[in-house]
Amino acid sequence: MRIAEMQSKYLFCYFTGNEPENESVHFAVSEDGYHFTALNHNEKIITQTLGKKCCRDPFIFRDENNVFHIIATDMRCYDGWSSNNSMVLWDSRDLVHWENERIIDFSQFEETKSADRVWAPQILYDPFKKEYMIYWTHHNRDGALDTIPWYAYTRDFRTLTTKPAVLFRPRSGLCAIDADIIEKDGKYWLYEADGEKEAVCYAVANRPDGPYSEPDDNKVSVADCALEGNCIYRISGTDTYVMIADQFRTGGYFMQETTDMLHFCRVGDFSLDHLRPRHGSILHITDEELRRLKRFW
Repeated sequence: MRIAEMQSKYLFCYFTGNEPENESVHFAVSEDGYHFTALNHNEKIITQTLGKKCCRDPFIFRDENNVFHIIATDMRCYDGWSSNNSMVLWDSRDLVHWENERIIDFSQFEETKSADRVWAPQILYDPFKKEYMIYWTHHNRDGALDTIPWYAYTRDFRTLTTKPAVLFRPRSGLCAIDADIIEKDGKYWLYEADGEKEAVCYAVANRPDGPYSEPDDNKVSVADCALEGNCIYRISGTDTYVMIADQFRTGGYFMQETTDMLHFCRVGDFSLDHLRPRHGSILHITDEELRRLKRFW
């Protein structure tokens, strides 16, 4: 059995608030993808030593060599919402020991030298380019564009092989933050918190780097409040995809699910709020990886 078929459990990687002590990486695990239990008593599992020494929006990723990476917004909320130009990364071979902390500073690139918002980075493998695409929410202080998704490629999660560039710009010209991309049946679905509609909306492409098509009727969130920090993942062994998101204005988390990536219904029976999570990500893990995490933490 291939390892991808064995990944039937779930690891939730998130931060817990705007206080500096809560801007850090936290873990929770789940057997079913709906009900999660905190690890390490919901305390941080990594102590950041570089950059702002605070991070937000952690994204956890398994690469093609079965090595794990966490990439996060290197930011301290108390410095303001337009105060960061970097991402922070760690690596692990066992999900327990995290090492090689490093910073990618976007002020070093001509295209992003005035970056003041480098938020919510994520990574996916591009089978067309056979490289990894890092994408994130970006804004340049002296730029004409709003806060929208940008991207660049890497082979080693340290250096970029392409220049930073715009990935998706909504027709409204307003912001589109917290992009989350998932592939299904050869299509790449980009879900983002849309500044015009104040809801999670989608665009779709045939390749990870686009171009992305934005339908007129592209709202997918069914919540009665604004959402951000959306993350979508498949429930193993089914055709169901679950989206979780941060109810950033009212507090708490929201969960909805779909089988066609377009039409969602609200999930009533789930447990996340007790974790006090903010923007996070889900990684599918194996039974053995789940046991290892529980033993260690």
